[in-house]
Amino acid sequence: MPTAPAEETPRDCTIADALEVVGDRWSLLVVRELFYAQRRFTEIARNTGAPRDILTTRLRKLVEHGVIARKQYSQRPVRYEYRLTAAGRALAPVLFTLKRWGHEHVRQGDDPVRFDHTCGHEFVAEVHCTACGDAFDSDQLTLKPQR
Repeated sequence: MPTAPAEETPRDCTIADALEVVGDRWSLLVVRELFYAQRRFTEIARNTGAPRDILTTRLRKLVEHGVIARKQYSQRPVRYEYRLTAAGRALAPVLFTLKRWGHEHVRQGDDPVRFDHTCGHEFVAEVHCTACGDAFDSDQLTLKPQR
């Protein structure tokens, strides 16, 4: 009689951990809007297209995980604005890298949003090795599991 396979568990991974917090369309679009200085619920809803109930849930989750902070700006009616925390601002390289990928592999034509760097040129995100400075090339990587 064959034995049952050992129960497999998902890989322990910081990518999976991060996706639990910001791994859906609406969460990343909320972070994008806050990065673009849109702070109020109505602005975020309009610019993301998120249904109000989903947006409320995502904002609450991002606050709980310390990605954004909520601050009351009106007493009557009670209203809040949202701002990125240090953890939320640290997502900027992720957004810019995703933006570049979308422009290169999904969208055809001009990018509807561009950023200029203080050097005077358009900013284009690039991942590089912090030790040697080489640009990212997956062929140069070797997986080193911690287990």
